[in-house]
Amino acid sequence: MPATSVSPPPAEFLDQLRLELSVKAKNGLDFIVAATLVWTAIAGVWLLPNSASRNGFITFFVGALTLPLARLLSKPLRTTWTLPHNPLQPLGLWLNVAQLFYFPLLLFMFGRYPQHFLMAYGIITGAHFFPYAWFYRAPAFAVMAGVISAGCLGLGLRLPAGQLYLIPVFIAVCLAVLAVLLARSYRQNQRLYQGQAYAEN
Repeated sequence: MPATSVSPPPAEFLDQLRLELSVKAKNGLDFIVAATLVWTAIAGVWLLPNSASRNGFITFFVGALTLPLARLLSKPLRTTWTLPHNPLQPLGLWLNVAQLFYFPLLLFMFGRYPQHFLMAYGIITGAHFFPYAWFYRAPAFAVMAGVISAGCLGLGLRLPAGQLYLIPVFIAVCLAVLAVLLARSYRQNQRLYQGQAYAEN
């Protein structure tokens, strides 16, 4: 009598999809490395002897480089951007786009309180990482979401105008640490993914 294949329970199947995303996309490492470089550049912008408004204006354009830079880094980092057979894959893009809905608040800060613009931008950047902890099975995203958001708030409320560049420096350091943690998580998930593939064969 031929053996019949048994589909895994829904929760287990969902975990398998998330595990595949973690391994194939390497936990979004290309985006994190790109963001690290971009926030380092933003720190350089805020070292310029300009007004907070002008530096904030430049920051918008520098921040827009994250996506194309991540695309360029995807080749040397060997990350996969599209997995047509994985129904969860589009969710990653939706989670990233979700932060755009916070931009009206960012524009308000830019127009009314430019000295706090950078703090708000950093909080939004950090907070949007939180759901990726579930998406990629990488708790480091949740931890750093809290660290970056709280750290930006603390620095933004304490730093004088001439030292606001320390906020993007702080974010860049946090992102570099996050990249290391995600690389470690990727290796762990890769072993688990390979073990599951071996068991199925």
